[in-house]
Amino acid sequence: MDPMASIKQTFFQECEEQLVELESGLLKIEDGECDAETVNAVFRAVHSIKGGAGAFGFDQLVEFVHVFETTLDLLRSNKLTATPSLTKTLLRASDVLSDLVRAAREDTVADAHAARTIAAELSALHGDAAAGAHEEEESLESLEFQPVAISLDSIFDLSGDDEPPATQDFIIRFRPGPGLYAKANETVRLLRELAQLGEAIVECDTHDIPLLSELDPEGAYLSWTIRLRTSEPEARVREIFEFVEWDCELDISVADVGKLLEALQEALEPGDAPVCIAAAASPPRIEAEAPVVPAPAAAADDERGHPSPAKPEAQRGDGAAAAQTTIRVDLDRVDRLINLVGELVINQAMLSQRVSEAGLSRASSVAIGLDELEQLTRDIQDSVMAIRAQPVKPVFQRMSRTVREVAAMTGKSVRLVMDGEGTEVDKTVIERLTDPLTHMIRNAVDHGIERPEDRVAAGKPEEGSLRLSATHRSGRIVIEVADDGAGINRARVRQIAIDKGLIPAEANLTDEEIDNLIFLPGFSTASTVSNISGRGVGMDVVKRAIQALGGRMSISSVPGRGSTFSMSLPLTLAVLDGMVVTVGGQTLVVPLTAIIETLQPKKESVHELGNGARVIASRAAFTPLIDVGMVLMYRDEPIDPTSQVALLVESESGAKCALLVDAIQGQRQVVIKSLETNYGHVHGIAAATILGDGRVALILDVDAIVARPRADMIAADAMSMAAE
Repeated sequence: MDPMASIKQTFFQECEEQLVELESGLLKIEDGECDAETVNAVFRAVHSIKGGAGAFGFDQLVEFVHVFETTLDLLRSNKLTATPSLTKTLLRASDVLSDLVRAAREDTVADAHAARTIAAELSALHGDAAAGAHEEEESLESLEFQPVAISLDSIFDLSGDDEPPATQDFIIRFRPGPGLYAKANETVRLLRELAQLGEAIVECDTHDIPLLSELDPEGAYLSWTIRLRTSEPEARVREIFEFVEWDCELDISVADVGKLLEALQEALEPGDAPVCIAAAASPPRIEAEAPVVPAPAAAADDERGHPSPAKPEAQRGDGAAAAQTTIRVDLDRVDRLINLVGELVINQAMLSQRVSEAGLSRASSVAIGLDELEQLTRDIQDSVMAIRAQPVKPVFQRMSRTVREVAAMTGKSVRLVMDGEGTEVDKTVIERLTDPLTHMIRNAVDHGIERPEDRVAAGKPEEGSLRLSATHRSGRIVIEVADDGAGINRARVRQIAIDKGLIPAEANLTDEEIDNLIFLPGFSTASTVSNISGRGVGMDVVKRAIQALGGRMSISSVPGRGSTFSMSLPLTLAVLDGMVVTVGGQTLVVPLTAIIETLQPKKESVHELGNGARVIASRAAFTPLIDVGMVLMYRDEPIDPTSQVALLVESESGAKCALLVDAIQGQRQVVIKSLETNYGHVHGIAAATILGDGRVALILDVDAIVARPRADMIAADAMSMAAE
């Protein structure tokens, strides 16, 4: 057993968060938001990964991140400009970094060639700037000290007239060990991070530097004392040293200004160690002289002595006011809690059933207490489900890499636009969404968006646009992948389906039905087999994956303008609000979000169309009437619709129909149990649940029920034409 396993697991979890932050920041920079806050956030993400990787001895990861971090440091110090070519290289570096982290987590061999290639590109991009930065980082040991006039009261501002009440002074004593440098950490960068928190005065102690003949190149001889005036809490100060605290001596304490002033006055006496001023509060007055080391470039926004502008309070990100306290909990524990809450819901339903069977009055104390228990159970269930709810942002950001890779392989220029990344959905849905969404993105870039020369010829921008969006709609999450490409070539799709024997040549299909042919097993428009597509396993796999989640897919396409693929998914796979109905002596549950209204069919409202098809007149429109008992084969002959109840429902594609059921029992929240996992796929059935009396009830798949009659008519027409 690895004694560091649990700590490593925490490190890799934090790496995932840092990689998301990195990707998000780089995409903002790509969009032109190259402000200091964004660049610093990107730098901190990479720096945090490097610190942890060094602590665990992931040398290959550390070496790559070191080059990556150096480039980002040059970018934030304005020695590099965020050009499109630089941004693309940084995004590719982010992809390689993600691969290296995954290889370290899974203890596998990463693609060393890719890492070396990108590292070489990064080094080539900063060129002379990198050399200049390296010389600057070595300046603490090589600079010649020159006398500079300073004012002690200007540094300390003892009057306190302009000092915010929350500001405090820290004394930080920091002595690196050899291990700190061996893990590619750099003292200068730590000091720069401190200087960005406020006003810093840094004293470098050089007394322990040995003679050159005795100097160990891998040794550590310098130590620092930093006086930091900041409004940030102590936790934020310690965070800077988070990944080096095992390789240094560190002491952080609140400063006694009077004693500090005396100590600094003594330090200014001739012959004592030099003092390094990292940031000054105001232009100095002549009151004392001391040899002073110039500040590192990143310590202040302006090297000419002007102070850095104060960060707005809302942007400081101090943990005391803005940060939320979080804990890491193993997912298995959350799943077990959700299962227990599900059992609680079932038992509550059973109690309600027993009270109803006992004939107790709704005004009785038992019934009232049971109503309160029902409300409390629902509140507990909602709270537990909220624990599993996560934004789709991590999944969406993975797609940007897919777009870059496929665009490079196909020679296309594609820009991914994401919207609604903060939309939350159950973690189980998110985990199972990655593969189908990746396939759809690859398909959109490969088949949807044209080559640059074709786009220009069609009067479009050379760069294609791919939009990935997520929204909440009627208790579900709708994810759309939309491109501005050529749209679906329906004539070609139809001909391919005929050639592959998927449909008869005489089939009479609408545009929507032709579009949906791409979901048939074995359908592919690719003429050659490649790493992207053309293996006969395509959108049918995507559709099955979405259906397994209780979702539905739809397509809308305009020739020459592009296509939109929509996926409608449940927010959770655990609970459902439904209408409990009876059909052919069986109890079924119809999802409440699909029901528009209930109707009592009248004889004059029902019309026969032939072949057993019927419609019902409602609200000045004719709606298909579907006998659920016949569709599910609960009975062989249809019964009089006037003796039944019609549920007017709407599918995800917008199609409406009326479902005939025998009776309505009531409305209740049910716990979803997967039918496919425990039994198998059944047409027209989405899942199952356990009722209050202990019986199993099936949950209707409304979309499948609605789509079946039209599919049956098309198949019947095709068979009739073939027979003729």
